[in-house]
Amino acid sequence: MADLKDLFTDSLIHSIADRTSQYDPTFNQEVFFACTYTDDWEQLALKQRVRRLSTALHKGINKPYTEALPVIKKTAAHFSGLTGIVFPDFVEQYGLDHWPESVEALAELTAYSTSEFAVRPFLLKDTGRMLAQMKEWTRSDSDHIRRLASEGARPRLPWGQSIPAFKKDPSPLLPLLEPLLADPSLYVRKSVANHLNDISKTHPDYVIQWVQDRHGQHAHTDWILRHASRTLLKQGNTEVLQLFGYPDAAEAVVQTFSLESDSICVGESLVFSADLYSTIDLKVRVEYAIDYMKKSGRPSRKVFHLADTHLTGGEAKTFSRSQSFRNMTTRTHYEGEHAVSILINGMEKARRFFHLNGTMKEKEIRGET
Repeated sequence: MADLKDLFTDSLIHSIADRTSQYDPTFNQEVFFACTYTDDWEQLALKQRVRRLSTALHKGINKPYTEALPVIKKTAAHFSGLTGIVFPDFVEQYGLDHWPESVEALAELTAYSTSEFAVRPFLLKDTGRMLAQMKEWTRSDSDHIRRLASEGARPRLPWGQSIPAFKKDPSPLLPLLEPLLADPSLYVRKSVANHLNDISKTHPDYVIQWVQDRHGQHAHTDWILRHASRTLLKQGNTEVLQLFGYPDAAEAVVQTFSLESDSICVGESLVFSADLYSTIDLKVRVEYAIDYMKKSGRPSRKVFHLADTHLTGGEAKTFSRSQSFRNMTTRTHYEGEHAVSILINGMEKARRFFHLNGTMKEKEIRGET
């Protein structure tokens, strides 16, 4: 898998320099490149490269912030996606003392990439003022700006600067989300759902109350609330399961639960199947949990969704899955005993153990094949 930092290719960096020169003839490309390509460039991670480039732009433009900002905004219009966050980062670095100009710029720039990271220091500097601005953004005609109102204030924004106050008390965030609960844009609705899911991890009662009060009012709202509750559903929260129509699963059983092999190697897949049976008609949320062996030697559970379905009373239904144990940048697998379990409406119904070995190459080296 390619490293995201490699998005910043030499070609892209030269394109940034050329576009900036187009809007600022005095832009010093030599200074820009010298600031960018120092000895540690290859070692810099994605966000570090973003910061390096926004710093290099500042030095290459070499003008007061309010004079440089129009150049930044015009240049930014030519860059999208993750590479485009260089320009909101410029505002984050140099615009905190120029509030009106910077806030307007963040709203404009978010349409090209996203200003969700750059808005965080403004929230920390003056929380009340920035929340009031974000409340105004919820009324924007632009779905990019409405999304920024939600995404920028998330308590647990991935890669975002931490805002401890929102983790401790997320109640000031709820007025931002209320106007967006039936937003016509899926882009915005996904953000609201992720925002509420963040809140559910520390303050589940807020989300549960919203499900109780608002579920069934609008199809878009129902979608948001369902996705916002995914952590609580995975945790087997009985109240949330029942709010979404999943009853007690006492009448459901796993008749058979088999593994294709009870010993696999890192890089291979665990293949399993299960026959579920209920004595009565039952709406079920079927999940499986893997108890991974961690480096510490202790197990750590991760729950995966298998199916939302109905079991017909007196009939069995078969489910199967292949779970990869290939090492990834986000997960390293360790040898040892693991377990896989079948969950029905949050209740563990069956469990099987299996052994995870090293890679086939490691086994060959040890003479185990």
